[in-house]
Amino acid sequence: MKTILAAIDSSRSSGPVAKVALELAKATRSRLVLLTVVSPPVVAPDMPLTLADMTEVTARIVDAAARHLAKVRRQVSGRGVTVTAVQVEGPPIAQVLSHARKLAAAYVVMGSHGHTAVYELLVGSTTHGVLLRTPCPVVIVPARKKARRG
Repeated sequence: MKTILAAIDSSRSSGPVAKVALELAKATRSRLVLLTVVSPPVVAPDMPLTLADMTEVTARIVDAAARHLAKVRRQVSGRGVTVTAVQVEGPPIAQVLSHARKLAAAYVVMGSHGHTAVYELLVGSTTHGVLLRTPCPVVIVPARKKARRG
């Protein structure tokens, strides 16, 4: 059976990504694997955090990610597709690529957050990093545009 790997995070784009991945899984008679990757928090050298603080922050991030992943899984379950949810810790690009290879994914579905070019240059883009190195096609779900007032 084919596998569709949907890489989701805790952003607003995770719902649309899961929806597109579900439709692709239905169309290709594939199973759907929802993957969320929790990165260790970045700490600046001048931040006075103790090991206990770091442990608590990390635990909160992991817990919030797990709750969000469970919510997204509930939203797409029971719609004629086998859905599995996986949460891992580590560098997002490496984890998505590793899971795509391990699962022999037919497609990876990811969101585009729509950051500015400067942000992408300074911080990088998980979607771009996966797109450059993935062993299979990548479906990119565009970020929702904010409504303009005026």
